[in-house]
Amino acid sequence: MSADYISGETARRFLLGSQGLWPGRRWRGKEGAAEAIHCLASVQMDPMTVVARSHDLVLWSRVVGYAPSHLDELLYTDRSCFDYGGHLDVYPIVDLPYWSLHKKRRRTDARQVAFVAEHHVLLEQVRAEVRDRGPIASRDLVGSKQVTSYRGRKDTSLALYHLWLTGELMTHSRRGFERLYDLRERVAPPELLREPSEQEVEHHFAAKTLRYLRLATLRSWAGGYGGALHRRVDRTEARGRMAQMVAEGEAAEVRIADQKESYYLPGADVPLLQAVEAGIVPDSWQPLGRTTREEVNLLSPLDNLLGRTRTQLLFDFEYLWEVYKPVERRRWGAFTMPILYGDRLVGRLDPKLDRKTNTLRINGLWLEDESIAHDDGFVQALACGLAGFVVFHNASELDLAAVLPARLRAYLRSTVVVG
Repeated sequence: MSADYISGETARRFLLGSQGLWPGRRWRGKEGAAEAIHCLASVQMDPMTVVARSHDLVLWSRVVGYAPSHLDELLYTDRSCFDYGGHLDVYPIVDLPYWSLHKKRRRTDARQVAFVAEHHVLLEQVRAEVRDRGPIASRDLVGSKQVTSYRGRKDTSLALYHLWLTGELMTHSRRGFERLYDLRERVAPPELLREPSEQEVEHHFAAKTLRYLRLATLRSWAGGYGGALHRRVDRTEARGRMAQMVAEGEAAEVRIADQKESYYLPGADVPLLQAVEAGIVPDSWQPLGRTTREEVNLLSPLDNLLGRTRTQLLFDFEYLWEVYKPVERRRWGAFTMPILYGDRLVGRLDPKLDRKTNTLRINGLWLEDESIAHDDGFVQALACGLAGFVVFHNASELDLAAVLPARLRAYLRSTVVVG
């Protein structure tokens, strides 16, 4: 491998492997889920239950024997992780102190300032309720005023959210997906209640954002870095910070064939990239079971791998999440999951779990190249991947009526054993 130039195949395999997706699942059980979260840097949570929740799908696609109870235990029993953010993410608990600056800056947001000005008495009342009765959920408080917000319908709900967003409260546990709040000092390990300096925070998130992205343009890295700091990071600052990281060995710059922009990766990952370029699977990436050539992996629409621009450029795959689009405007489906076969995204399917009948329905299957439906290796890998998906959902029926072509549907029906 030249010092700064890699092939598109190397880029894909490195990105997939560094995020735990290639050449196959390499972690197992609850401990493996913790390792996966640490490797990914964060996992986005989402309450939607078209099939399993997105965060559970992200971990299932990487961890042999994963169960949703594993994440609950890591978050709310072991306290090795915590959840936070405007769009909710799970983070390793060691990150907790570094979010203190972000939370402080949230207090100066115009919306939060206005809320405090209007509801300062209510906030004191809610603080007292949590202090005396915590952990508590929104339903445990009687609101005095109905509000219109996607964060809640009661003023007390918004007060709880404000105190959580700005750092006074943390998520103690959940009832289903409903959050129970408690005081930060009653949830967090005492040694993690410290507040690092602004310089420490910036250094931490500069590196963490690159670990999250694994292979990033300057623009995408700056966006994530600024989001973590809760302030704008302009191009001049981004260039300076990245140049410093490269000079100190914390980052490395590469060029990818047929791509105009430079990409950056964590400096510690350079040996992994070199191994992949040489055609070697790093020892730490060895799968525990089947590879993605033997069993396709079905990716959550919110998987860490997926970003519209990067997915298009590196995988030649158009990624759209259409769940909030009107039905008539959807190209594919509400919860389409990309299909990973080998190191390529070869198609997508739209599943839905009917919980009344315990039937997993595949409402559509779209292949990037329809000829792959006649490839025996892919068809067998697809059947294997679907079988695993059925088992994970404990479904008693699999409805493939919408799957085309008919030959593929017939093979899947005869091969995927349900129940």
